[in-house]
Amino acid sequence: MQQITINIRTRIIVVTLQVLLFLGTTHQLWATTMFQDIQDQETSYTIYQGTITDSQSNKPLVLANISLENSNITTVSNAEGDFSLKIPKDITQGNVIISFLGYRTTKIPLTQLKNNKNRIALEASAIELPEVSVAIPKDAKALVWETLKRRGDNYFDEPTIMTAFYRETIKKRRKNVSLSEAVVNIYKTPYNTDRRDAITLYKSRKSTDYSKLDTVVLKLQGGPFNTLFVDLVKYPQYIFSDDTFDDYNFSFENYTRINNSLIYVINFKQKETITAPLYQGKLYIDGERKVLTSAVFSLNITNKEEAARLFVRKKPAKANVWPTDIAYRVDYREKNGKWYYGYSNVLLVFKINWDDKLFNSVYSMTSEMAVTDWEKNTTGDIPKFKNRLKSSVILNDEATGFSDPEFWGEYNIIEPEKSIESAIKKIQRQLRRSGDKNNQPVK
Repeated sequence: MQQITINIRTRIIVVTLQVLLFLGTTHQLWATTMFQDIQDQETSYTIYQGTITDSQSNKPLVLANISLENSNITTVSNAEGDFSLKIPKDITQGNVIISFLGYRTTKIPLTQLKNNKNRIALEASAIELPEVSVAIPKDAKALVWETLKRRGDNYFDEPTIMTAFYRETIKKRRKNVSLSEAVVNIYKTPYNTDRRDAITLYKSRKSTDYSKLDTVVLKLQGGPFNTLFVDLVKYPQYIFSDDTFDDYNFSFENYTRINNSLIYVINFKQKETITAPLYQGKLYIDGERKVLTSAVFSLNITNKEEAARLFVRKKPAKANVWPTDIAYRVDYREKNGKWYYGYSNVLLVFKINWDDKLFNSVYSMTSEMAVTDWEKNTTGDIPKFKNRLKSSVILNDEATGFSDPEFWGEYNIIEPEKSIESAIKKIQRQLRRSGDKNNQPVK
């Protein structure tokens, strides 16, 4: 494996790609038996499904938060605004809270929700800047610095165990060709410490259509750690280290609201005099409480050869591979006055130029993780090293097949997009045909 040296002033979030030759004389579709730990038993949860939209345009709201009030049960809407929330059957009362950046938070009694086809429209918040009640900060850079330094005051200061849903998707241009999913346990250390979080794998599955991968197999190294390290409040060193903080320019862009709190939108971008690839994007900060509520940013790819050295670990000899877009997002949630990591995603777009082919190939890889439940880690214990996922893990190698619709049981997941659902069904049909052709059952 190619060794990569990263300048100490250019700390890159650990997201790397392996592009491997797919060996074999013919393309073969793959399937294995999935975990068989789902027992035949009475369902102990109720599923509520629906769509979150804008009340004026009726457009879907992507990654809206849906949670049960006074509990840690939560999920997010997908790219089409659809959601699925699983709640234990012994909970029959309470409110479901729906929130989205820049929109008024809505509460709906659980008794008013149907099992499916709930259509929930959110109203945009009117932005009226306060003249007296809140003093507008003068220095965007100072606000960001103070926010990061106060993480121990505003974020979880006790160890927690989080249940999270993780998904990796690979697309060839616009067509889905591979999907891996997992339920993981995150052993989250307090935000006021520098101890790294640990992850254990609970369930996983995958589905890959190798016939559409142009004789290559793409593998995303890092798995759930790719998204976990986007928690820049916990891991500021990957973006705003003591060495690189002064390499950025910070400026106020505009304002929005979250739960009636005034949120400052701050742009950041590396200075023109800095040549090393750093980041650019937006930070959403509660200026009064000094809390980062969300961040959207990307790597500034100034040199494609240098970017390729940072992100591509292996590649075929007759191909040039480089990233064209590396983008990140992280969202935080609040419980009892304390904030915590709730959702993040990473988008990588790669171009492959073949020496012996006229046209190039473009692949995009998306990984996302959403915390769906959590509890205090009262003992503070974390798994032994041998039981943890390694930060170099390739989930696609760890996962098994894709067939059982009840695989996730009571665990909350992010609903797949229609295109992903269609791709899974198509691959499953191909697997069945392949099994029938060879007179072999495909499980």
